[in-house]
Amino acid sequence: MSETTGTGLPGSRITLFAHALRLHAPAPDEPLPRDGEPYPDDALHRCRPRPEPPEDRSLAGKDVARILDAHFARPAAPSSALADAFHDVHVPIHPNENIAEAARRADPERARRTGRWLVRHGTDRCAVTVGLALLAAVGTGDDIPLIQTIGLLSNRFGPLAADALEHMPQGAEALLWLGERVSGWGRVYVVEALCRTSNPQVRTWLLRRACDGDFLNGYFAGRVATVTRLHEALDALDTDSEMVDHVGCLLHFMSDCGGMGLTLAHYPHSPQVLEAYVRHVAGLAPTLKRYFTVALLAQHLVVGSPEAAGCTTEQQRALRARYTEVLDQEEWTRKARTGLADEERRMLWLANHRAPQLKLRGFPDPRPAEE
Repeated sequence: MSETTGTGLPGSRITLFAHALRLHAPAPDEPLPRDGEPYPDDALHRCRPRPEPPEDRSLAGKDVARILDAHFARPAAPSSALADAFHDVHVPIHPNENIAEAARRADPERARRTGRWLVRHGTDRCAVTVGLALLAAVGTGDDIPLIQTIGLLSNRFGPLAADALEHMPQGAEALLWLGERVSGWGRVYVVEALCRTSNPQVRTWLLRRACDGDFLNGYFAGRVATVTRLHEALDALDTDSEMVDHVGCLLHFMSDCGGMGLTLAHYPHSPQVLEAYVRHVAGLAPTLKRYFTVALLAQHLVVGSPEAAGCTTEQQRALRARYTEVLDQEEWTRKARTGLADEERRMLWLANHRAPQLKLRGFPDPRPAEE
C-alpha cells in the first residue's frame, strides 16, 4: 500500500512519521486535526489485546528493556529487526527508567541510530514509542526536528517528546514550537515541561499562550500563574490585550480545576490578580469570548464562598460588584443580547446555566414555571 492510499487498514505500512507530516503540511501552524487519529495502525491495534501494565510499577518497561538488551547484544542486528518486536509487551508512553537504562547500556551511537530508525520508519505505535524513548535517553540536538514531528501525534507521543526536548540544547525553543501545535493531553505535557525551564522567552509565551481553552488546561493553569510570577507582571496588562485575555483564561480554569491543579482557593495572589484582570478587561471592547470569561468568574464570586476565590468576605463583595458592573455596561449588554439572538453556543449556555444566578442585563429574566 502506498503512503497516499489512506490509513487504518490491516497490514498498512504507512509510517507514523509520514502520517504526521502529511497531516501537518496543510496547516503547519496548527495542531493536527483530532491529534492525528486514527493512526495508520489503528485497525491492527483495535483487533489485538493490549498488554496490561504490571501491578508493580517499578517493573514497567522491563520487558521492553530485555528486548532491547537482546537486540543490542547482536552487533549485526539491523534496527529494522525491532519493527514488530513489541506487540506482546506493555510499552510505557511516559519516560521510563528501565528503558532509559537499556539505552545507556548500549553503544550510544547505535542506540541513537536505532531510535532514529524506529521513529522515522516505524509503522507500529509501540515500536515508534520505543524509538522515541531511546532518543529521550541518548538523543542529541540533531534529533530535534524528528522528535518535534512525531510529537505532533501528541496524545500518544507527547510525554516522551516533551521529556526529550526538555533535556536538549535549544530544547526550550523546540518546546515552544511544539506547544503552538499540540492540544489536549499533548499540550499538558509540553506546557508542564516549559514550566520547568527558566528561559525568558518561555515565560513570555506562558503568560500569553499556554491555555488554548481545553478542559485539560486546568492541570497546568495554576502552575503557569505561579512559575511566571503572574502577580508581578500585571503592569503589562495596560498595553497587552492578548495577555489580558489569557489571564482571564487562567483564572477561569483555576476557578474550577479542583483535583486537577492549583485553584484560586490556594493561589496566594487571587484577589490581586482577579482585581487587575477585571480592571483591565473593562477597558477593552467586549467580545463574546471576553463576556463569557468574565461571566464565569462573576458566577464563581457570586455562588462560591470567599475562601473558594482565595478572598476575604470584603474582597469577594468588592470583586463581585466590579465583575457584574462590567457585564452590565451598555456595550457589553448589547454584545450578549446579539450573541443570544444569534444562538451563539456560549451565550446559550450562560442563559441556561449561569445568567439566572447573576441577574445580568444581557439576559432576559427566566420565565416562572407554569403551575
